[in-house]
Amino acid sequence: MVDRPAEDAAKTPLVLIPGLLCDERLWRHQVERLTDLAYPVIADVTNSASVSEMARAVLLVAPPAGRFALAGLSMGGYVALEILRVAPERVAGLALLDTSARPDTPEQTAARRELIELSRTGRFEEIPRGLFKKIVHPGRLDDAELADVVFGMAEAVGPEAFARQEEAIIGRPDSREDLPKVACPTLALCGRGDALTPVHLHEEIVSLIPDSRLRVIENCGHLSTLERPVEVSAELRDWLKQIGSG
Repeated sequence: MVDRPAEDAAKTPLVLIPGLLCDERLWRHQVERLTDLAYPVIADVTNSASVSEMARAVLLVAPPAGRFALAGLSMGGYVALEILRVAPERVAGLALLDTSARPDTPEQTAARRELIELSRTGRFEEIPRGLFKKIVHPGRLDDAELADVVFGMAEAVGPEAFARQEEAIIGRPDSREDLPKVACPTLALCGRGDALTPVHLHEEIVSLIPDSRLRVIENCGHLSTLERPVEVSAELRDWLKQIGSG
């Protein structure tokens, strides 16, 4: 954990977990717009091959004492739920973005295995380009700036870390039985057009977590923080205020 500047001591520590093939750029807008309320730390989850290992890596960069707000998108949500299992007393608030509490289906696992094999045969660069049309809203497919960010993150993560991340996602547990135990303010947020983790999966999360609310972002796909950064940052701001008031 990097030492916090003295001027940030009164702010809510906010740990942000990226998704598959993503890095700190996934949270760029939120880091810029929420620093008046929060002290953000972006975790690196590229060196682990299971969600439990990822959770340990995140906890190493989290504040060593006290509680923190925790947000994860997609794979980052799986890791956040693992942190709630192993260290629930550390988490003051939970935000689950474009994710699921369910385990991988056999069909999803088979598709991931195909992508891992494609990567291992030297065709990694095809993967983010193939995924792009599935993870963003159809109206953003011609957005060159968004594509540059997505492809740049994937290149930075690289094929070896991609394979580790996919193995972690494949092996993730079913978190639904743990959701009723979550005892902190929880935000479930997703894009209306999220084809990978649709709205009904977030409705399920909210139905199982006592102190939770659902926010759906219109004209948005799976990468909500990049596709609709202003709207997502506004929802996270309200969530952080709820944590602070508590």
